[in-house]
Amino acid sequence: QVQLVESGGGLVQPGGSLRLSCAASGSIFRINTMYWYHQAPGKERELVASITSGGSRVYVGSVQGRFTISRDNAKNTLYLQMNNLKPEDTAVYYCRAIGMRNLLSNFDSWGQGTQVTVSS
Repeated sequence: QVQLVESGGGLVQPGGSLRLSCAASGSIFRINTMYWYHQAPGKERELVASITSGGSRVYVGSVQGRFTISRDNAKNTLYLQMNNLKPEDTAVYYCRAIGMRNLLSNFDSWGQGTQVTVSS
């Protein structure tokens, strides 16, 4: 089993910043791509950003230029630095990791989510 635990969510005013973290643990041989998704109330879960083990990043939608995804491969930890937050960023944020438990077994795991609320 591979577990992902997010932290760092909370309430912030518009224009503020938050840094989310996602720590992976368990039987991990290698983590390939890691992702951040968000899900606003009443909406589908959507991809926010992704990063490969080599550091290639993709951002989706309006987060470009405001959010930065990064990872520490030695610590199996994913981060999302969110700046200039807007009310429409309010959502539950989930991390996801795809990789290998060993040479014969893959994994595709999700965290439990962390709430981000942007409001004055």
